[in-house]
Parts: sequence; structure tokens; C-alpha cells
Amino acid sequence: MTTEPQAAGLSPELEDFAARLHAAKRDRTGIDLNTVTLPPTRELGYAVQAEALRLAGDPIVGFKIGSSSRVSQEKFGTNEPWYGGVPAPVLVPGGSTVKRAPHATNVEGEFALRLGKDLPARAEEYTADEVRAAVDAVAGAIEVVGRHFEGGPSGEGMLGLVIADHGVCVSLVLGDAKPFGPETDLRDHAVTMRINGEVVGEGVGSMALGDPVNSLTWLVNSLSKAGRGMRAGEWVTTGTCSGIVAVAPGDVAIADFGDLGNVEVTFAAE
Repeated sequence: MTTEPQAAGLSPELEDFAARLHAAKRDRTGIDLNTVTLPPTRELGYAVQAEALRLAGDPIVGFKIGSSSRVSQEKFGTNEPWYGGVPAPVLVPGGSTVKRAPHATNVEGEFALRLGKDLPARAEEYTADEVRAAVDAVAGAIEVVGRHFEGGPSGEGMLGLVIADHGVCVSLVLGDAKPFGPETDLRDHAVTMRINGEVVGEGVGSMALGDPVNSLTWLVNSLSKAGRGMRAGEWVTTGTCSGIVAVAPGDVAIADFGDLGNVEVTFAAE
């Protein structure tokens, strides 16, 4: 499975970039951007990402959503979020020890939502109520983000690059699943991120497009337009609600989601 149907006509240069991204993620190595052709648009970024995921061959078990805040969107010269497919090896349980990316590894506390039924691709957009009704579970999560490159262009050029680089999702650390029902409201639900016991970030669910369900609805409709429905059992992490905080080897990050519990991840010594 891939995140969406591949774009036709990916140039040989971008096919080569996808192959190098796949190898870099597999081997946890970096890429010299001066030696590759970069995807200049988000659409080509998605096509490169899809090819890199195809080369890996792992099933896609969910998605991450990036730039769920206006500030982050302005940084990338866009007016909407973006997404990345989450392959099975990237989704790990709380308490795991993971490795950092070659460059710029950070953690984000996010709400992850699981679909309890399929939402097939269709011409008509899904409403937030329809998407909410399809969700059967919520969990706290820590997304570990990082890059396989240094530097890069600004604006939309950087957006295409981070999308291509597997959505810069290194690991998605998932807490315990809790039931999600009609009355579940995450907008004012607090999140606190600690690194080695020190509070480094705080926020609430509304930091993700006003409501994590809004983020999920955006993703469902974006994938639907590309001809890719969503499937029961897939997890979606909906955007940071604790900011973005750098981590070092040996660090222990704990995200406190109140009655949803804590999520912990340790970064391997290097």
C-alpha cells in the first residue's frame, strides 16, 4: 500500500531521489542535497514520498499530519497542512527506545485517532461529523520528527522536500488506546511534554486546526481527492499540541495526556 496513487511521469532524477531517501531511512544516513534533484512542489513531494514508501514495501498503518498551525503553514508558504504515510515499522508502543534521525530530531505531543470503519474515496467531501462518527479510539502519542538532510530551500521548496522525506516522521510512539465516543472533546484537553523530567512544552488539543477531529477531516478529504480512502484500524496523529522540542542521545521524553495517560520514549545512546 502507498499513501495515494503515484503521480505519473516522475522524472528519473526524482526517482533517484526517492531511492536515496529510502536508503537513507533504512540505513539512518544523511543525503547531500547538492547531489540530488529536489521536488519543487508539494505534489511532487507526495509522488517522491509514495515511491520511497513503495520501495520500502512495508504496509501503511496510518498517517501523520504536519503544519496543523497557521505559524507552521506560513513557514512553508502554504495555507493548509500536509501529510505523510506511516509504515508499520515506524509505529511503536509507548516505552520504546528509538534512534534519532541524522539531522534535527525533535519530539511533539499529539493526539492520535483511530478509524473504526472505512471512509472510502468519494467525490463529495466528508463532514467533520461523519469523520467523528468513524473514529473509535484515541491515544496520546509522541511523534519523533527528523530529517535525512541539512539545509534546503525555503517556502514551498522546503515543503516539497519535507513531504518527500517520509513527512519527516522518524517514529510514532503510541500510548494506550481509549474509547472515542460522540461526547469526546479534545479541544481543551491538556498536553505536557517533559524531557528528562523538565517541562519543555505545554498546550491543548485546539492547537491542531482548532480540534484534532478537524485535522483528521482535512486528511480524509485530501486523501479522498487523490483517490485513496481511509481504512478501519488506521491511526492518524493530528498535529503537535506541545510545540516542537529537540532531543539528544540518551534523553527520555514523556508526554502527559492527563486521563489518557503518559507516553514515554527513550533515545538510544550514540
